[in-house]
Amino acid sequence: MADINSKVIITCAITGSIHTPSMSPYLPLSPEQIAVQAIDAANAGAAMLHLHARDPETGQPTPDPSVFRQFVPRIRDATDAIIALTTGGSASMSLDERLQAPSELRPEMCSLNMGTMNFGIFPLAQKERTWIHQWERSFLESSRSGMFRNTFADIEKIICRMSEMGTRFEFECYDIGHLYTLAYFLEQSLVKPPLFIQSVVGILGGIGSDHESLQQMRATADRLFGSDYQWSVLAAGRSQMRLGTMAALMGGHVRVGLEDNLWLEKGRLAPDNASQVTKMRCILSELELEVATPSQARELLGITTRS
Repeated sequence: MADINSKVIITCAITGSIHTPSMSPYLPLSPEQIAVQAIDAANAGAAMLHLHARDPETGQPTPDPSVFRQFVPRIRDATDAIIALTTGGSASMSLDERLQAPSELRPEMCSLNMGTMNFGIFPLAQKERTWIHQWERSFLESSRSGMFRNTFADIEKIICRMSEMGTRFEFECYDIGHLYTLAYFLEQSLVKPPLFIQSVVGILGGIGSDHESLQQMRATADRLFGSDYQWSVLAAGRSQMRLGTMAALMGGHVRVGLEDNLWLEKGRLAPDNASQVTKMRCILSELELEVATPSQARELLGITTRS
């Protein structure tokens, strides 16, 4: 279990695949915007950058490696931050599509979702707004009848494919059962400590964004993994800063970024990803907690070489 006096890793998730262009003018969509916002977030204190790609014309999530190649090398050259590529992509992508960019770009870390689940983002389609693109509303509504597929076979394929390249994993656990799934893969020696567990709270279909759920996730991880893991919290929406702060006080790490939350405070959209990193860094400073540098984060997470 992470010591409360250890360095706190701030991960910043730059754009993701949940929010659509009509929801915020500040959501980075083009490779240029993604690169600039990622570099700024790293300069603000993010030790890890979690990256998705968007179609430059429509802003729709894309698995196309050629789009990733337009921003990933630039970010690598400009920062020392850990590059973490998604293998989740979006629920509409096949597993082979989701693996294309990580397989080609061989990142230090990639995300790994630990279970098939209902992933309900359809309530976002119900808010009155002017839609910029035709695809947005139907994309959101499709989550009402669809699912986010991550079977045992899918997870094993990702582990085997990416482990061969030396990539380590951000294990995204949306519910208690996902922790037990991860424990199974640890028992099978398919993954190795230190595990980086990202507790994801506040997604409709997963565990809720409340203090009790966070404590339950932490207690279960302690019981299953002991000292063999580093723990971080991704709180979706308005709970981002509140539960991120709670996670840090519990000895954990924290993830921010426009993938998870478009707002900086009530009634005010975040103007960029760096503003959320800066806000979290200020909170941690007030709590006398030190933010990890990229090299310190690599040491904590067992990353031996920079990509």
